[in-house]
Amino acid sequence: MEILFLGTGAGSPARGRNVSSLALKLLDERNEIWLFDCGEGTQHQILRTTIRPRKVTKIFITHNHGDHIFGLPGFLASRANQGGNEPLTIYGPKGIEEFVRTSMRVTQTRLAYQLKFVTLEPGVVLDDKTFRVTCDHLEHRIEAFGFRIEEKDHDGELLIDKVREAGIPAGPAYAKLKRGETVTLPDGRSFDGKKFIGPAQHGRTLAIFGDTRQTRSELKLASDADVLVHESTFAGGEAKMAKQYYHSTNVQAAKLAKQAGVSRLFLNHISARYVGKMARELEVEARKVFANTRVVGDLNEFDIPFVKTHAEGEESSDDK
Repeated sequence: MEILFLGTGAGSPARGRNVSSLALKLLDERNEIWLFDCGEGTQHQILRTTIRPRKVTKIFITHNHGDHIFGLPGFLASRANQGGNEPLTIYGPKGIEEFVRTSMRVTQTRLAYQLKFVTLEPGVVLDDKTFRVTCDHLEHRIEAFGFRIEEKDHDGELLIDKVREAGIPAGPAYAKLKRGETVTLPDGRSFDGKKFIGPAQHGRTLAIFGDTRQTRSELKLASDADVLVHESTFAGGEAKMAKQYYHSTNVQAAKLAKQAGVSRLFLNHISARYVGKMARELEVEARKVFANTRVVGDLNEFDIPFVKTHAEGEESSDDK
C-alpha cells in the first residue's frame, strides 16, 4: 500500500503545486488504484508517474468544488482512450453524477467501460473482503465528506519452521494446516492446524479529508489511523481566517492528529502563499504539536507499512 500525492495545492494551480488529487495504490492488496479527488490537470500529473489509468477502479470525491473535480472528464476520457475497459465507480456528493454525465454528453464522449455512481451519505460506502470505507460530513461551504479506509485483517501465516520441527512432510498436509484443519499422518500422529498458524496481521487504516474547518466528525474518522491526510490552507496564527473561509490551519490538524492517536500526519492543500521557507515553517510549527507531521508536495510517495507486532519490533516506515 502506497499513497501518492498528485496535487497538493489550494484553490488554483501554482508553479510548484497542482490542485487536489491523491492516489492510494493498492496493487499488492487488490491490483487496483483508488483516486481521492481529481482536480484539473490530474491526468497530466499521472503522466509523470508509473500509474496506469486502467488500474484506477474507484474515485472518491470529497466535495464538488472545481479544484477537486475539474479533472474528472479528461481523466475518464483518457482512461478509455488508453485501453481501460474495466468498470469504474465514482463515490461523491449529490451533483457529481450530473456534472460528469453532462460533460460526457456535451462533448459527445463515449466511454468503453461502465461508469457507476454512488451518492454519498454518512456511513459505510464500501465493504468487501479486503476493505471497509466509511464517510461522514465535514464542514465546508458546500457539502463535503471525509473518508476512513480500513483494511481487513490478514490471516496468520503458516509457521513453516514449526511445521518442519514437528516432522510434518511437505505436501497436501501443509494446505490443511494453513486452513486450521487437523492433519493425521500415516504414522498415526495428529496435529491441530490452528497451533501452526501465526497471529493475524492487523489491517491498516487511513483517514483522508478534503476541505474542512474543525468539526466533531473528524475525530471519529481519524481515530487511531495509521495515516491522516488533512488540509493545511492556513498557518497557526490564522485560525480566525481559516474559520471564516471554512478551512483549517496546520496547528488545528496537528491537534486533531494528537487527539485521535494517529501515527502519521500528512498536510496538503497548501496555499500558494506558502513556498520554500514558508512551507517548511508550516511543518515546523505543526511538529511542535504532533511530531510525526509532514507537509507533502506534488508527486511525493509514501509506503504505508503494516504495524509490526511487539515480537518483531517497533513500527517503521520509509518514505519513497
